[in-house]
Amino acid sequence: MKALIFDCDGVLVDTERDGHRIAFNRAFAKKGFDIEWDVDLYGELLKVAGGKERMRHYFNETEWPSDSKDRDALIKELHKLKTDFFMHIIESGELQLRPGIARIVDEAIEAGLVLAVCSTSNERAVNLIVSKLLGEDRKKHFSGIFAGDVVSKKKPDPEIYNLALEKLQLKPAECVVIEDSRNGLLAAKAAGMNCLITTNGYTENEDFTEADLIVRELGDAPNIQVKIDDLAQL
Repeated sequence: MKALIFDCDGVLVDTERDGHRIAFNRAFAKKGFDIEWDVDLYGELLKVAGGKERMRHYFNETEWPSDSKDRDALIKELHKLKTDFFMHIIESGELQLRPGIARIVDEAIEAGLVLAVCSTSNERAVNLIVSKLLGEDRKKHFSGIFAGDVVSKKKPDPEIYNLALEKLQLKPAECVVIEDSRNGLLAAKAAGMNCLITTNGYTENEDFTEADLIVRELGDAPNIQVKIDDLAQL
């Protein structure tokens, strides 16, 4: 094991229900759209990877706003609004790191492992989460933050993990990925990497048959579930 790679949403922070979902709804309201994604609906929409793709899927399945002559432009505008609202949520301190994340990052730094993030979320938002919640001292140890539109295909396609392998000059067997969803698991496995799953309220009932290890959280003392030494054995 030479590298530890994190997904962001649902792994570093439980962002979906009280972060991204709220930000999407605020963006819809800002545009004057009578649209609100409740907790259950958003859980279904999470099966579509990527915020832009999620909105496009929703509009295709329901209906597009009446004034949406340029659909691509509308999606782009909404996503920018949504990202701005989400950034404010992170900046305000409304969301916190999941248990065990700071601890496992510190253990990885002490062990001299390469650290990276591979996420389908907006690059600005991912960078803010890492710098704001993990802190600048930890962020400087990350060799790569791969996010947003840096790849053309979102998870479960392995493109983002293959990009990380190329940029960081690593072999798949040298990497352990921490994911929270089946899409993320499939992406990591398709890239040939070992994968630990940390479940959350939205993903706990998904099929994780291919996972190397499944836990509810990494955990902090006295309820530590996984240590770096455990990951090295995967």
